[in-house]
Amino acid sequence: MPEAYNPVAVENHIHEIANRIAKGVLVRSDTYEKYQLAALAHDEAYAYAFDHAEGNQYSKKYSATLETVEQKRAMVVAEVAWKRAEFLAKALELELGATQSISKSVLATYGAAGVGER
Repeated sequence: MPEAYNPVAVENHIHEIANRIAKGVLVRSDTYEKYQLAALAHDEAYAYAFDHAEGNQYSKKYSATLETVEQKRAMVVAEVAWKRAEFLAKALELELGATQSISKSVLATYGAAGVGER
């Protein structure tokens, strides 16, 4: 946020936030795609490991879980990145709303002071 609150500075800040939100759409979709692909890779690896494991259903399940720890870890890392992008997007939306409120206050103050009137 600008040091001095004037209509131009506040509008510039609103424009900056709007641009960050727009760029964030790509970040959110990219991180979500990586998460989905990691989840798919885990599911495929787990199914293969389960199918090729020896023993009863319980031992096959635990064997498949142990065999696919790295894929599960990659999925968790991708999910955390996706959620972080979602949280950042929400924070930017809240920042935009707060800045718009400041803009209304600044405009009201300038109007009450008669700034810009002839």
